[in-house]
Formats: sequence, structure tokens, C-alpha cells
Amino acid sequence: MSERLSNLVLLVRCYGRFLLHGRANAQVTNPRCVVIVQFGKLGDMVCTTPVFRAIKQKFPQARVVVVGDRAGGSVLAGNADVDRYIICGKQDVAKTLAALREETPDAGLTAGPSMRGFALLYLAGAHLVVAPQVVGRKSSEGTFYKLVRMLGVLRPHRIGQYAPREYLNLLEPFGITTDDTTKHLAVATEAKERVENFLQEKGLADARLIGIASSAGNKLKNWPAERLAAVADYCAQKYNARVVVLGAPSDKPESDALIRSAKITPLDTTGLFSIEELKALIAQLEVFIGVDTGPIYIAEALGVPTIDIVGPMDENEQPPRGPRNLVVVPPFERTPELFIMSPGIYNETEARRQAQSITVKQVTDAVDVLMARKS
Repeated sequence: MSERLSNLVLLVRCYGRFLLHGRANAQVTNPRCVVIVQFGKLGDMVCTTPVFRAIKQKFPQARVVVVGDRAGGSVLAGNADVDRYIICGKQDVAKTLAALREETPDAGLTAGPSMRGFALLYLAGAHLVVAPQVVGRKSSEGTFYKLVRMLGVLRPHRIGQYAPREYLNLLEPFGITTDDTTKHLAVATEAKERVENFLQEKGLADARLIGIASSAGNKLKNWPAERLAAVADYCAQKYNARVVVLGAPSDKPESDALIRSAKITPLDTTGLFSIEELKALIAQLEVFIGVDTGPIYIAEALGVPTIDIVGPMDENEQPPRGPRNLVVVPPFERTPELFIMSPGIYNETEARRQAQSITVKQVTDAVDVLMARKS
């Protein structure tokens, strides 16, 4: 079944339920189970962790159930604020719905404008379903989502504003108001031991490690490999650091290009580690440098200083914030081309120009600032 046809079937089922039960807009004061749906990428899931913590603090007796993809489940493994994680692919709606009905959720929210996410919550019988209404520019909301979201409670998600704070706005119908956007992740003992053994075998148990992500899921964010290599060489020479290149198997071409361009060969870990082990490796770093890729949010959550080369991304929406989290932007005034809630709506030529405009010196200056703050 195509995704469009599947969404149409879900829409019909939702409106059929509406005729019998009405909207999911009840006031829920003491929920036994709250479900959060986040079908975004790895970084989006990390940026949603403040929501889980806020619910647990307000309702410590409630079960917090999260629905997302397989990568999201791995990054949340060990998170004390999540009682259950349900993996849901595009073809897993019936299986996920059955699992959610077993939980008998009182309330739920979908972090993004997802037709599938809203339908799962509504059809599972949640008495309160909160959903975002994207405002500020043309969004990724589809027609089916716009039709089904009216069956719940809407809260605005403002494009161009800090996304982790916008996610927290979804909790206001639960009676929760907070500005705490601290991210929370855990590292498993087994994964930590595997990474420590790996570093020991490489003779790096006591080395100063600086991580560089070679690529991002959206290749429009990518920075030229020779410039990443120049940054790697700078870190190795000035700070006597061993540079570690990180990436998923799909990032191997970018990692190979970086390593070929480097004068001082970095340690390539591209594709070697699971997400659990990746968290453990990132926790060992002194600084993490990336092009607004998911692992940079893992680093932020684990307290590792970060340098985010945002290129065409809106630097106000999601990049890590704080004195230990620096953002490098194009050296000219521009309107960002990429926003979280409006994917696919951009000028590719301008996006690439913004990514290519960032200089090596901008990034090495940021390295110097972070290293000085650490000393």
C-alpha cells in the first residue's frame, strides 16, 4: 500500500472514530500513560528529550512511551525518562497501534506534523492529543495532516525559533510550562567498555581526542572535505590531538575524502560503531565538530563542547546553545535556506553557496575559543 493510500485509510478511520467519540481534547490532570511520537531524525529525537523529562517531573507516576524509528530507539536506550520505546516504520502502523492500545494512553503528542503520528495517538484512544501547527513560512504539513489535526488540540510551532523550546510548548495543554531545554542521554556500561577497549588497542587510552563528523544526512549541509581536513590538521598540530572521524556507513565517501586530504592521518571510525557505541565514543571527546548532524546533539547532551558548521541551516532553530557550544555561520547576512519544519522548500544553489562560504579560519578560530575556555 502506498503512503498516500495508507494515510487516506487512516484519515477515514480517524473521522469514523470522531463520529463516535468526538475530539481528543479532554483535560487530563493525572495521566497514567503519556505517548510522544517523534519521527524526526536522530538530532530531532535528542532535542525532544526535554519533553520526556518535563512529563516525568510533573507526573512521576506516569508511563512515558515514545514512538519513533529504530535509530531513535538506539539513541534513547537507557534514558531514565522513557519507560518504553516502540519502533514504528511506515509499514508498521497496525503493529504499533496494537502496542499503543495495550498501553491505554490517557494523552499524547506528536512532535512533528505527522499524519501517521497523530492517527496512532487518536486511534489508540488517547483522550488528549496535542499536535503542532507550523507557522512562520510554508511548512511540510500535508493535506491529510491538516485535516486530521483538527481532531486534537493545536499548539503553534514557530519556524525560526528554538525547536527544543517549541516542542515544550506542546505540553501546555498538560498543564506543564517550562523553559528547561537541557537534553538527556545515557551511555550503556557495555558500550563504554567496548569503546575504551577499542581506544586502548589503538594506543589512545590517554590521548586528547577531537571528533569530526565527515558528513550529514542532508548532503546540502556538507562542507568541503579538504576544509575539514585542514581543520583536522590544525587540531592535530596545535593541540597535539588525535582527530577521530565519525560517520555512518553512508558517510564513507566523505570520510575517505577527508582522510585523503589530511596531512596528519586521522583515526577513521566511519561505520564501525552502533549508535550505542557512538554515544560512548563521543563521550570520550574533548571537542566535537560537525555540519549540523545528529551526533552533534549527542555531544551536547553528553556535555561535550561542540562546533556546529551550520551553512544553510537556520542557526536559531536547533544548533546547540551555550558557552561550550559554538555555531559557525556564513560570513555574510543571508536568509537561511533550510528549516526543520519545511524540508524540501529551498533553493539548492543558494544552500550550497551558504555551505561553501564558511572558511577554515572561522572554524579554527572557534576551536581556539573552545580550547581556551576549557583551560
